Amino acid sequence: MTNMKGNDGFLEKKFRLSENNTNVKTEVMAGITTFMTMAYILIVNPITLSAAGMDFGAVFTATALSALIATLIMALYANLPFALAPGMGLNAFFALSVVKGMGYSWQFALTAVFLEGIIFIILTFFNIREAIINSIPLNLKRAVSVGIGLFVALIGLVNSGIVVSGKFHVGDGKLDGLVVQLGNLTSGPALLAVIGLLITGVLLAKGVKGALLIGILVSTILGIPMGVTNVEGFKLISAPPSISPVMFKLDFSNVFSVDMLIILFTFLFVDMFDTVGTLVGVATKADMLDENGKVPRAKQALFADAIGTTLGALLGTSTVTTYVESASGVAEGGRTGLTALSTAGMFCLALLFSPVFIMIPGAATAPALILVGLFMMSPIIKIDFDDFTEAIPAFLAIVMMPFAYSISEGIVFGMISYVILKTFTGKSKDVSPLLYVISILFVIKFLV
Repeated sequence: MTNMKGNDGFLEKKFRLSENNTNVKTEVMAGITTFMTMAYILIVNPITLSAAGMDFGAVFTATALSALIATLIMALYANLPFALAPGMGLNAFFALSVVKGMGYSWQFALTAVFLEGIIFIILTFFNIREAIINSIPLNLKRAVSVGIGLFVALIGLVNSGIVVSGKFHVGDGKLDGLVVQLGNLTSGPALLAVIGLLITGVLLAKGVKGALLIGILVSTILGIPMGVTNVEGFKLISAPPSISPVMFKLDFSNVFSVDMLIILFTFLFVDMFDTVGTLVGVATKADMLDENGKVPRAKQALFADAIGTTLGALLGTSTVTTYVESASGVAEGGRTGLTALSTAGMFCLALLFSPVFIMIPGAATAPALILVGLFMMSPIIKIDFDDFTEAIPAFLAIVMMPFAYSISEGIVFGMISYVILKTFTGKSKDVSPLLYVISILFVIKFLV
């Protein structure tokens, strides 16, 4: 790569670009690509939390601000190419389980998220979360990368309608309960995604830089005449909605209840292992693990996640977590915090140009997510499939992520099976004491 000169000199020094075999253009393109694949959260999170009675516009602003702040911390403190934002799944638990199901106010749910963030800051300070990351065996780390790839690809396939989820009857009707089946490929979103997949594939085959981003932009434009990209009432610039309806709205009145403990445990468990899985999986794919198989500057990355969650609750949104879509930026060559800084910059622009980003349909970003699934598969060739005590846990971690639609559940199955197989085959020396403790906690979680 070329050396940075002039104004690029500061960026070279700050982010150590040459040391990481990258440059400013690559990092910026990677950051924009990451943003484009995760921009859906700007509309999906407000929709989800509005089901709990929260103001849609205020949550939009809170979502963008929390993502901006947390990703900035990741960029400037951890110097890693990962982006953060309020997490999917956790926002659904917030709105549908805590508020709609258990009958608590959204203010109470925000308080649980705030306390979760404080606990994570403490756990990170004492290196407990970093120790958990380091306790994951190398083959499982490789498996996590592959599993995340399949999970991301499934998200793209489902978001575009190429694949549809639910229960279906097949054959003579005796087989029921299939999770997915092929969708209607002639529908607008699915057809647009297929076209975008082919366009992006051709660009990748030709070695075009920024192929994923170009594919997203071209697909968005093609979606206009196809009726998939909504341009009705489009305005280029719009002031962000006021955040005041949801900002600083915490409720500590039931903080010592049993329900709060259950809610806190769920938030802590899912967020911790989703974040751990994403950091390990994407870092493995990017060949960023050090000689001991550890994620570089993991503690700083986990601080970004913890602080993002704490501030996000104060701003008025659900748990902030590291996004698996960061893999799309890594696939474009992103290797440093400059990628994350570029993504943060896009979230800043989103506050002013919100109509532009909200306009991008899921079908346009689906091809990027599907192809990221391909990119994430490569660590599978390094997994030792001759040793079944290594192969079976790796396999379970890989398949359970897409099948259970959860990164954390894939890690659970991989870790528990690893501990059991190693212990009962006389290879317990391969299992760290912390891995035993974590696995016992996983089992308790299933039983409670």
